[in-house]
Amino acid sequence: MSSSSAASLLDVDLQPGKPPMLRADPSGDAPRWAGERRDALRALVAEYGSVLVRGLGLRDAAEVAAVFQRLTTTGLMAEREAFAPRQVYSEGVYSSTKWPANQQMCMHHELSYTLEFPSVMLFACLGAATSGGATGVADSPTVLEALPRELVDRFEREGWLLVRNYNDDIGASWAEAFGTEDRGAVESYCRANAIEFEWQPDGGLRTRQRRSAVVHHPVTGRRCWFNQIAFLSEWTIDPEVREFLVDMYGADGLPFTTRFGNGEPMTPDVVDLLNEVNEAHTMREPWQAGDLMLVDNIRTAHSREPYEGPREVLVGMADAVRLVDCSPTIDVSTS
Repeated sequence: MSSSSAASLLDVDLQPGKPPMLRADPSGDAPRWAGERRDALRALVAEYGSVLVRGLGLRDAAEVAAVFQRLTTTGLMAEREAFAPRQVYSEGVYSSTKWPANQQMCMHHELSYTLEFPSVMLFACLGAATSGGATGVADSPTVLEALPRELVDRFEREGWLLVRNYNDDIGASWAEAFGTEDRGAVESYCRANAIEFEWQPDGGLRTRQRRSAVVHHPVTGRRCWFNQIAFLSEWTIDPEVREFLVDMYGADGLPFTTRFGNGEPMTPDVVDLLNEVNEAHTMREPWQAGDLMLVDNIRTAHSREPYEGPREVLVGMADAVRLVDCSPTIDVSTS
């Protein structure tokens, strides 16, 4: 049975402003249900970019891990170069990024600053927030077409630059981000992954990495807006927090920021424009406990709304793909 015909067996609810939704009846065995429908679910993701599965009744991290494993084709990834800490539930299964609940996490593509990233993101809700907290999604080819042509042309020529300052005070430390306390291992990783690095007198680490802002989907060939330019910009940090960080670390010592690929600073109006276009094309549905969501990480960006109350969403990064297999618009050479 082809993927398209398998997907046609699933009754998907399509509503404006909401991600495609599928209602499940797992009869108490969510991993088996997911495994039997893996090809159909993956076909839905290929067709729509994302799908929210409601009714699975996921109860704990072990069950979520079993479901995630059955939905992958080449396995779950271990995260590298994390910008904020996560709780590790099991191999390849993480908490959502620890980010202030009252602040928006704007649209981004997971690990789009690395040379190898997940092609599919898996999300599972064990506890929904009292209010807010939805994981929004936006179609990247549509966003790309909606952006000003001149701006896209520049990003295609130059790419984008991520500048990070790792310290022990905010965000992930370099040991957490690279999974080692061995400086030599960090340096080897950076050289192999086209990351410029500089150790600081206080023991911190500063890195710079240039990446494509636009890639081609490795399966469909469609041009996709694929980056974290707005999300990791200093201009999306809460203004009071940014002012505090500048006072403490200096303008060049912020934990992260993004620039144009030639190193020129990104202005607030550019970041605002990117966020506005993404918001205009965002689809969202509030989480319910037990929900599952699959997202094509290249075709579809995701976000997290501010929320109140406890919220527990688990994350899996599945089926790694290499940047070089996505026809990047700039050359990224490694040493």
